[in-house]
Amino acid sequence: MKAFVMKEIGQVGFADKPIPRPGPDDAVVRTTSALICTSDSHTVRGGIGPRENLTLGHEAVGVVHDVGSDVKDFRQGDRVLVGAITPDWGSPASQNGYPSQSGGPLGGFKFANSKDGVFAEYFHVNDADANLARIPDGISDESAVYCADMFSTGFMGAEKGDIPIGGTVAVLAQGPVGLMATVGARLRGAGIVIGVESVPRRQSLARAYGADEIVDFTSEDVIERMLDLTQGEGVDTAIEALGADATFQTAVKITKPGGTISNIGYFGEGEFVRIPRVEWGVGMADKTIATGLCPGGRLRMERLLRLLETDRVDPTHMTTHRFPFDEMERAFEVSDKKLEDVIKVLVTF
Repeated sequence: MKAFVMKEIGQVGFADKPIPRPGPDDAVVRTTSALICTSDSHTVRGGIGPRENLTLGHEAVGVVHDVGSDVKDFRQGDRVLVGAITPDWGSPASQNGYPSQSGGPLGGFKFANSKDGVFAEYFHVNDADANLARIPDGISDESAVYCADMFSTGFMGAEKGDIPIGGTVAVLAQGPVGLMATVGARLRGAGIVIGVESVPRRQSLARAYGADEIVDFTSEDVIERMLDLTQGEGVDTAIEALGADATFQTAVKITKPGGTISNIGYFGEGEFVRIPRVEWGVGMADKTIATGLCPGGRLRMERLLRLLETDRVDPTHMTTHRFPFDEMERAFEVSDKKLEDVIKVLVTF
């Protein structure tokens, strides 16, 4: 089969690989659609260390090609969604309530990390009964594939943000994950959602997805504007959706005492992330910093698919570019270099 790989740090391209085979509990899926993520760029730049000929990608849907002898709930031909995170559900971390961390820190993040990812004509899925979800009729592949990561991560930002009904929420950065955090904040009952973004196309989408106010950091002081919008108090919840030290510090500064900083950004470089001491109340401001890795698993995916079935949100507005798999090198370049006002790139197989 053909696969799109990280040859080494900074280099990508196509490679020929054998079609994987499932173990007793596993499945092999024939890929039909995939999305390119900024995390793929972080990986290529060395964010998780050197990798050689590692198949990239972690957001995909497809059709079951083969299953192991002990798989009970899926069979060849089923159209399925696979979460970006595929935990080992029998692990101590899973039993402790943190399945995404099974196998060590970020251990559930297997695709394009500890095993080949989904940018291939076929890909392997561990623990298939627990990590596959059947896609209902009437839901397109393009819609369903957003559940794998963008929905799950963005909504996690709202879930871990402890948003009070009618509360104030700031979402810092309106990329795909930030946009879904904006949707998630509205679904969780926020009274006002403030998006921080400078790119006009993303500002427009943020408003369409539920942002009540937009703060453009290139033309105004974010902290002053946030205090103005919250009568000097700060927000109940700040969701950091970029993964930058400066943005994280701003999130701490604009959160009121007793509030929550919910981090969903990927910090792909730098040795430290700094916490501003004074605004942190010299450590005593009762500000909670919540972190998490995109929740995976069948139950999570089925719940997210339900949001599509009931028309709660249409993620396809984020698809700005579409490429066939044969043009993957160009597709990755567009996403990686943020060309052509890109938001999200869909790859079809």
